[in-house]
Amino acid sequence: MKVAVECQSPLLQKSLELFLSKYLSTSKKYDIIVRDEECFGNSRCFYIGSDANADLVKPFSKSQLILALEKRYKELYGEDEKAENKAVEEEYFKENASMDFSILERRIEFLTQEYQANILQAVKVFYEKQ
Repeated sequence: MKVAVECQSPLLQKSLELFLSKYLSTSKKYDIIVRDEECFGNSRCFYIGSDANADLVKPFSKSQLILALEKRYKELYGEDEKAENKAVEEEYFKENASMDFSILERRIEFLTQEYQANILQAVKVFYEKQ
């Protein structure tokens, strides 16, 4: 799910950006756009406001926001799109995990070599004194 945020209220804009940081997208490539003004004729628009016809009524929690957005996303795109996005996300995490592991592997190798050099140096100093 890719979400764009366009709010007149700077406070609401920043709050939504923090809440939705892992879902944020540009205003050109989004699945849903969140606004604090009513938008007519755009099914991908998600309206947050104080009135009863809002998609999400203020005040709200982060979990309420995400659940409401997921519900709207499911209505718009169905389960197939969601499953496809989940598969893409899993592949991305697998790739990143393998990259992180290789970095960790190099770090362990470096530390092991450094430890080995220190032990050899200590042994040489010990035998030179005798």
